[in-house]
Amino acid sequence: MTAAGTARTAALLTWLRPALYGLVVALVLLDLAHDLFGLGVDAPGRLLLGAAVVALSTEIPRSLLARNAHRGPEPAPVEVAPPVTGRWSALNSPADKVPSHGTRAYGQAYAIDIVHEPEDRPRPAFGWWPPVRRNGDFPAFGAPVLAVADATVVRARDRRRDHLSRNSWPALPLFFAEASVRDVSGLGAIVGNHLVLDLGDGTYALYAHLMRGSLTVREGERVRAGQVVARVGNTGNSTEPHLHFQLMDGADPHTARGIPFHWRGVGVPANGATFTV
Repeated sequence: MTAAGTARTAALLTWLRPALYGLVVALVLLDLAHDLFGLGVDAPGRLLLGAAVVALSTEIPRSLLARNAHRGPEPAPVEVAPPVTGRWSALNSPADKVPSHGTRAYGQAYAIDIVHEPEDRPRPAFGWWPPVRRNGDFPAFGAPVLAVADATVVRARDRRRDHLSRNSWPALPLFFAEASVRDVSGLGAIVGNHLVLDLGDGTYALYAHLMRGSLTVREGERVRAGQVVARVGNTGNSTEPHLHFQLMDGADPHTARGIPFHWRGVGVPANGATFTV
């Protein structure tokens, strides 16, 4: 498939896949409302089955797109400045495994998650109680996010709300259920509020899970390395306030391939490793 064909297919799936799965859910709810309460009309079984089959069929071109985007030799690492300042620790790091998040989809083969770990304010530990916490309990929430290089803003979204944390055993089932829904709801539901910067030479940086209303830049704007561009939030597929960072070879995560990063003065911190910038 040509690059243009890949882009067109990805654009079609971006809105078609969530719409088809949404139709299946609507038909199921309509059928339940009729059977349990006698409301509405009875959704024909054949219609529901047909909608489900069509929705599931979108997984084939989606899988082919992902496979096509990740052929060939692994790209060379690109050195950039760290996206934060202060004391942080790494989770789901590509220093330990690739793909770091268990999938190469959305250009995240070499993505990393980082959480703020200031000496004077301990981060709430994962446990049994409380099931959920307010975002203000986490030191990462509201921390400034920095441009890793001189760049141009190509994508900026920050209208999604910050949800409560899911960093507990009781909340994990809810998190996994949400993740399934987010996966078929589109990129925005997964990465939440996000920013994509064009660093030049075919390299793009994606920042995900940003705080609602925190972006200080707009699409088309030029930024300088070290400039505050947003703040850490807890939006999208996130268990607690943290920053998800990755480099890609394209502006669209649906078709982009992940690129290894190297943070200047830090390198690539391993899982659980603490680093200070």
